[in-house]
Amino acid sequence: MSLKKITLFLVVLAVAGVAPILAGTYSEAAFKRLQALAGDWEGKDDHGMLARTSFKVVAADTAVIETIAPSGMEEMVTLYNVDGDGIALVHYCPTNNQPRMRAVPNAADVKELTFAFQSATNLPSPTAGHQHQLVLRFEDADHITETWTWRQNGKDTPMVFHFARKKI
Repeated sequence: MSLKKITLFLVVLAVAGVAPILAGTYSEAAFKRLQALAGDWEGKDDHGMLARTSFKVVAADTAVIETIAPSGMEEMVTLYNVDGDGIALVHYCPTNNQPRMRAVPNAADVKELTFAFQSATNLPSPTAGHQHQLVLRFEDADHITETWTWRQNGKDTPMVFHFARKKI
């Protein structure tokens, strides 16, 4: 075997061995950002209506539970956890379906997580109304923006919430 082939083989082994470690590190770093959201938050949607949310680290630090209460709507619960190279969520919606989404961070310093729809329980058909995407933007330690995308009959409707950490 030539030196060139041996070098190429070693490079491939190194990259294959390091890539999953880095990906896992990114998901762990992103999850730490989620854990740092623990506490109560207040804000408004894009229509100026009040909204509240709270984050709590649960299950021996392996999950984060968010309870969001938009003005004029039933409260919703979202459970986040590390899932290999990504962060998974299950959203418990007042419409009685439970979308599952996943975000795969691509850097250690996560500024934004985009959770894409994977599947849902209790969804009568793909065209039935459900939360289809969440973009969670970390503005700074005390400000976040959540953009939830509601999909029904193939039409997407964003709901944007701007939250600030509630001061004690």
